[in-house]
Amino acid sequence: MENRFNLVDEPWIPVADHGLASLRDIFSNSHYRSLGGNPIQKIALLKLLLAIAQAAATPETEADWRSMGARGLADRCLSYLDKWHERFYLYGEKPFLQMPAIREARVQSFGAVLPEVATGNTTVLSQTQVERGLSEAQQALLLLSLMAFALSGKKTDNSVVLSPGYTGKRNDKGKPSTGKPGPSVGHMGFLHSFMEGEYLQQSIWLNLFTHMQIRQMGIYPAGLGVAPWELMPSGEDCPNARRLRDSMMGRLIPMCRFCLLTENGLHYSEGIAHSGYKDGMVDPSMAVNYAGKDPKALWADPGKRPWRELTALLSFMDQAGTQGFQSWQVRSGLDRARDVVEIFGIWSGGLRVSSNAGEQYVSGSDDFVESSIWLHAELLGQSWFSQLKVEMDALDTLARNLYGRVLAFFKEQTVDGSKLAAQSTQLFWQLCERDFQSLVDSCDSGEQALRKRQQLRRRFSGYVHQAFDQVCSRETARQLDAWAKCRPNNSNYLKQEAG
Repeated sequence: MENRFNLVDEPWIPVADHGLASLRDIFSNSHYRSLGGNPIQKIALLKLLLAIAQAAATPETEADWRSMGARGLADRCLSYLDKWHERFYLYGEKPFLQMPAIREARVQSFGAVLPEVATGNTTVLSQTQVERGLSEAQQALLLLSLMAFALSGKKTDNSVVLSPGYTGKRNDKGKPSTGKPGPSVGHMGFLHSFMEGEYLQQSIWLNLFTHMQIRQMGIYPAGLGVAPWELMPSGEDCPNARRLRDSMMGRLIPMCRFCLLTENGLHYSEGIAHSGYKDGMVDPSMAVNYAGKDPKALWADPGKRPWRELTALLSFMDQAGTQGFQSWQVRSGLDRARDVVEIFGIWSGGLRVSSNAGEQYVSGSDDFVESSIWLHAELLGQSWFSQLKVEMDALDTLARNLYGRVLAFFKEQTVDGSKLAAQSTQLFWQLCERDFQSLVDSCDSGEQALRKRQQLRRRFSGYVHQAFDQVCSRETARQLDAWAKCRPNNSNYLKQEAG
C-alpha cells in the first residue's frame, strides 16, 4: 500500500477567489478570505480545520486565546501538521479517516453517496446531477463530508460489523439495518452557524474553544478528546469510538461512516452512532432551544433563508426574554469577537433533506442554503438587538399581510390562490434580502440611523406592492376591481416610529 496524496501538501481544499489549496497553504497564507464549495463542504472543511486547531493549540483560558492570536494559532497548526504528516495520506497503510477493515463491505459509487447526484432510477433534471468520476481532491472532500453529513438509507452495507457483539447495525429482526443520518444532518438537515472573520485564519481563531469553555458547556463528558487520525477507532463501539462519541472532537469529526476508497467508489458502512440533540448532545455549530417541553432545533430551510434566523441565533442578547435557541459557536464567539475585531460576521448554512421509510434524499424544494451577516462590534448591545427584533417582527407582519391580501384577491376571482400567495411572500423575502445588511447596520440609536430605517421601511413597503403586483393581474375590469380592493395597505407600518 503506497502512501500517496498527502492532504497536508496536495491542493484539495476549495478557497474562494483562489482555487484549490493544501492544509499547509491554509495555515501559511493569511490572504485567503474564505472557503469555497457548497455549504455542506464549507461546514465539513471548517470543522476539520477547527479539529486540527483544537488538537494543536487549545488554549486553557480566554487570556491564552487572545495572546495566541490568529497568526500564533496558524504557526502552531503548521507544527502540528508536520508532526502528524504521516496520518494525512489519502491512500496508503493508514489512509486518512478510513477503515481498511471495512473492505468486506460492498462498494458504492461516488455518485450514490452524493446528495446532489442522480443515480439508479432517479430522474436527471440537469447536467449538474449527472454522475462523473472524481479527482483525488474531490474524493478527499467527499470522504470528509460523509464523516458528518452522510444521509440515512440502505446504501450502507451494515452486514459488516467490526466491534464484536455490537448490535447497533441490526434491526429488531437481527438483519442489517438501514444507515442512520449523520449527526450534523439529523432528520431534515440542521442549520449550522460559525463566526466569520475578515480572512480565513481569523475565522478559525474566532471559532476556537478554550478548555474552560468546553467544561462550561457541560455536554461533552470526555472534554475535548483526541483527533481520530491520532487514535483511530477499530470498530463501532471500541474504546476509541466511545471516547469520540463523548468528546467535542467527535462532533467535529464524527466518523459516522466507515469508508475505504477504491478506484471507482468506496466501501461504505455505518460507523460510530452518535447521540442526538434530544439527548443533549449537539455540534457546537447547531442551534437548539431547550426551553420548552421538547427540544427544538433550527433546520435549514430554502423557504426561509438563514439571515432571517439572526434574531433567533442572537436571542441570548435579549435580557428580558426567556432562553431561546442557543448555538455554542455563536454565543461563545460573539463576546470575544467584538472585543478583538471591529467587524465580524455570522455565517449560517446547511442542506435541507427529505426522508421516507428511513431513506433520506434531496427532492422537490430541498436545497443548500447559506447567508453571511456582518456585524460592527461598536453597535452590538441590548438596544441594537431590541431594535433589530422590532424591525424583523414588522417585516414578518408585512409578509403575513401580503399572503392574506393575495389570497383575498384570488378569492374575489373564486380561485384558489394559496400557491401564488406563497410565491408572493417568497418573492418579498428575496427582495428584502438585498437590503438586510443595511437594516442590521442601521439598528443603533441616533438620528442618522433612524432616518436610514425610515428609508428602508419605505423600500420594504415598496417590495410588498411589487410582490403583490407580480402575481395579481389587473388586465380585466374584474381583476382591476379586485386588485384595488385587496392591494396591501402599509400605512401603519410606515407611520410606526422606526426607533
